[in-house]
Amino acid sequence: MVVRSPIIAVLGHVDHGKTSVLDFIRGTAVASKEAGLITQHIGATEVPLDTIKNICGNLLDTFKIKFTIPGLLFIDTPGHEAFTNLRKRGGSIADLAVLVIDINQGIQPQTAEAINILKTFKVPFIIAANKIDILSGWKSVSKIAIQNIEKQSPETKKTFETKFYNLLAQLSEYGFDSDLYNRIDDYKQKIAIIPTSAKTGEGIPELLAMIAGLTQKFLGKRLVAELSKNAKGTILEIKEEKGMGTTADVIIYDGILKKNDTIIIGGIDEVIETKVRALLKPLPLVEIREKGAKFEKINEVAAATGVKILAPELDRTIAGSPFRSARNSKEIKEAKSQILEEIEEVLIETEEEGIIVKADTLGSLEAISNLFKEKGIKIKSANIGDINKKDISEAISSMAKDQLYGFVLGFNVNINEDISKIAKDSNVNVIIDQVIYKLIEKYEEALENKKKELELKSLEGLVWPAKIRIIPGYVFRQSNPAIFGVEVLSGKLTPKVEIMNSEGKNIGEIKTIEDSGEKLQELTSGHQAAISVPGLTLGRQAKEGDIIYVDMPEDSFKLMKTTAKKFLSKSDIELLKEIAEIKRKDNEIWGL
Repeated sequence: MVVRSPIIAVLGHVDHGKTSVLDFIRGTAVASKEAGLITQHIGATEVPLDTIKNICGNLLDTFKIKFTIPGLLFIDTPGHEAFTNLRKRGGSIADLAVLVIDINQGIQPQTAEAINILKTFKVPFIIAANKIDILSGWKSVSKIAIQNIEKQSPETKKTFETKFYNLLAQLSEYGFDSDLYNRIDDYKQKIAIIPTSAKTGEGIPELLAMIAGLTQKFLGKRLVAELSKNAKGTILEIKEEKGMGTTADVIIYDGILKKNDTIIIGGIDEVIETKVRALLKPLPLVEIREKGAKFEKINEVAAATGVKILAPELDRTIAGSPFRSARNSKEIKEAKSQILEEIEEVLIETEEEGIIVKADTLGSLEAISNLFKEKGIKIKSANIGDINKKDISEAISSMAKDQLYGFVLGFNVNINEDISKIAKDSNVNVIIDQVIYKLIEKYEEALENKKKELELKSLEGLVWPAKIRIIPGYVFRQSNPAIFGVEVLSGKLTPKVEIMNSEGKNIGEIKTIEDSGEKLQELTSGHQAAISVPGLTLGRQAKEGDIIYVDMPEDSFKLMKTTAKKFLSKSDIELLKEIAEIKRKDNEIWGL
């Protein structure tokens, strides 16, 4: 058994500097000229302990412990959504996360989402309060941020403290007690915050010291790897590469993987058994994402590390899936059972009714499902892959019980035109996005619109209130039917409604509303038109200049006070009170 490198993931809102922080760490490590330098893995960067000691100096002495970790393994993912692929049963393969927050902007939507994902995967984290260099008047004196804070002008120091305490307040809203790392006595109780600048490098030594110290001190048992055992890992990315075919970039967090080993991997609908044909690692200091990056073939690789695997049938697996190596039929059977159970924990129908969720990877699906549960969003089924006809059919089935379940949400997936047309024709709302919080925002907005649509539909046939004035000089016919001009003073006038005078006496029913020969279905406040009323004789039941009202049925009035109230303006509500006063002259409890 050996102590492996802690696996560190870096997360944060777009443009808050998570990639820049990693880049500075990589650049500093290369510039340190220490033996061993750094090693670039598949989506990962290994910084040896000697290099960390050289960068941090005596900062590591703060922890008063003997360091046995070989270094730190930073996972380089293109966003915190990809972090969800670093999953294993019951949590994440990441031992610690660094949450990068722009101190000038504080917690943003993706920051909040990252916090929720860290909670979901039960990952401890520290915070890099980044971009201190752009605080007004800031002067960079040394690489130690805490020392620099004390050397700022009173105005700049006050600006820092204001921004910093705003961040503390925001974190407290998420249930976190946090403070500057040098003010914390118990790191298990408080979240450590390290002020940083990825541009100047301020705080980077302190950040590395905190990561190394905290993982060594508190995660020692977790970091024990058994190199004699079979490999355990997770698929970071599946991709088609020229001259190689389908490859898998994987992170191994325990055991050892060898060329020709049998590996068991989770697939879309099954567990896949295949053999490792080749293990590839990038050449030292080569950025794996560079076009034409060169690799060296290796025969074995031990935890913790990243590696590219070439093996048959990798096109049938998915990112975020667990994998195991196995040496005999018994181990293969056990590995298949474990992986199947792990996948089924995610790929289950969570409710009898609800919306349909699709995602590109197993980890994303798990994170989305948990975030939706926290928001009380019911999910009927959650699965991996592009949106298909079955998903639309399931949504239609859910809609039969509740129209509000007619949604299919897709994270980082596609839908073809034919399926999209079926969804549209079936009134199923398909929403796709590549950012989880935006997907949720779009869904919540669409849900509200759907609720309003359904509420308005339920109000069809409802008699709306209206107060109108007969315009003097615009009587076109006195009777049989009476045709005359009116102006709507408030409310909304529609045909086929009864009207009454200011004493509450019914004077007829509006047959039509016309303007310049065109029949109207409604006339709103401030507009004029001619109405026809059979059975009314102008000069008897009503005369020019009179104010008349819609004679509302009592059930319509009650609905207006409850269900339809949100659709009424302030003047509409006042009109309802006016109509009620008129009606209660004859019936004191009318509308109550």
